[in-house]
Amino acid sequence: MAKDINTTATEQDFTLLAPTLEKYASVPGSLITILQQAQDIYGYLSQDAIYYISEKTGILPAKIYGVATFYAQFRLAPIGKYLLMMCQGTACHVNGADRILEAVEEHLGISDGETTEDGIFTINHVACLGCCSLAPVMMVKTTEGEETYGNLTKDKVVAILDEIRSRETGGVTA
Repeated sequence: MAKDINTTATEQDFTLLAPTLEKYASVPGSLITILQQAQDIYGYLSQDAIYYISEKTGILPAKIYGVATFYAQFRLAPIGKYLLMMCQGTACHVNGADRILEAVEEHLGISDGETTEDGIFTINHVACLGCCSLAPVMMVKTTEGEETYGNLTKDKVVAILDEIRSRETGGVTA
């Protein structure tokens, strides 16, 4: 569930970002580093975080939004617990990545950049995961690490998603 954008900065604790801001707030050209650190800490760049960074650096919120929306690495909304990075590289494309992606999107009921209602999965199309010998491939990223699944078929990817959801819901699948 997305956070209400009409919240105040006092609702998010920015103490973990303080060391980064102390080090970089007055360093010209360091906005990307600050945004990367904020996203690493909080998972995404909330409106509160952007206004807090603006307050501490003197950079206008509009400029911060401009940078955050220009670079694909930044997210302005929370992502699911499991980020599904769906490879769209040449080897994956040739080996049926479009069918795998279609199966994932149909099974979860979401598209690129969207998160399931239960907050478990977010889909992200990526240009290449560098695992061409495993094509088609999907990487599943969590705060605990990442796991790569290769040589995917529609049935195999659906089984992987069902197994993850089952773990998260204690055996109850949607």
